[in-house]
Amino acid sequence: MSDATGPKKTVNSFDVARLAGVSRSAVSRTFTDGASVSKETRDKVIAAARELGYRVNVLARSLHKQKSDLVGVVAADLDNPFRAEQIDLLTQGLLERGFRPILIRGEPSADVADLIGSLLQYSVAGVIVTSDTPPESICRECLDNGVPLVVVNKRDPGAPVDRVVTAFEAGGRMAYDHLVFCGCKKLAVVTPENSSYSINGRALSFEQAANAGGVAVTRIACGTQSYDGGLAAAEFVNRVKSEIDGIFCTADYLALGVLDGLRHEHGLRVPEDIQVIGYDDIAQASWKAYDLTTILQSRKALCEITLDLLMQRLENPDLPQQIRECDISLVQRGTTRGR
Repeated sequence: MSDATGPKKTVNSFDVARLAGVSRSAVSRTFTDGASVSKETRDKVIAAARELGYRVNVLARSLHKQKSDLVGVVAADLDNPFRAEQIDLLTQGLLERGFRPILIRGEPSADVADLIGSLLQYSVAGVIVTSDTPPESICRECLDNGVPLVVVNKRDPGAPVDRVVTAFEAGGRMAYDHLVFCGCKKLAVVTPENSSYSINGRALSFEQAANAGGVAVTRIACGTQSYDGGLAAAEFVNRVKSEIDGIFCTADYLALGVLDGLRHEHGLRVPEDIQVIGYDDIAQASWKAYDLTTILQSRKALCEITLDLLMQRLENPDLPQQIRECDISLVQRGTTRGR
């Protein structure tokens, strides 16, 4: 008596061809985009495949062809609303363009070169990096293997890979100009203890604009780029509240914690006592509980540019390196007095 609970036999293309009464090559053509096969044959093959539960081994096929429709996406800080929406838009955009995204989580302890190297083992068509700046060596390995690499809001890795950056220097100046316009004279900038390339660039450009205007700035570096980091910054602000009347948070995620800390833990009024501006314009910034004035960097525009660069590189690998900038804009709400 056979064991009904034993391992199920793997169905292959020969089994589908036998049941459909066609050749194995007809099965292959049916599941190959753009291949020539009659409607009658296709219908037979699809019906047989469904009956047998057959699925094409896309990975095996890609390894055989030395290319695939897989695109690796390396990301970190997925609890951050900005990053979560960015990854959602990137993966959805890849699917709409006929590619299959592979999400690799790159946390601070992870080596981004190792993560990209692991993706190369799967013959990926391309790689998008939104976490740490990849080292030059792995960038050149991607180039040598014909794998397009697009880095988003990262410093120049030293290799001619395509890059997308937001105008964070203009954003820092915009935050400074707005706080001064709203009457602030004693400024602070809130940033994580270990800032990324773009976050640090926002803080530096804010400080440079303030220095040029003869305004002193207190830098508050607390924890990570998170809500808890914002709460810790609010505690510091409360201790020196007479020295600060305007705060630039280098990310909205920080600003949410700053606002809740100032209002609910320390009894300070925003914007009456202290004015606050953020950066990103995440969905929560517009919630009535926060009503946060912020600098908008469009996730949709950022992702469209990223995907456009990747598609161009796939179509024409010999294009010169491209560096594209995504614009920013001011969104005025209730945490500043500028409206």
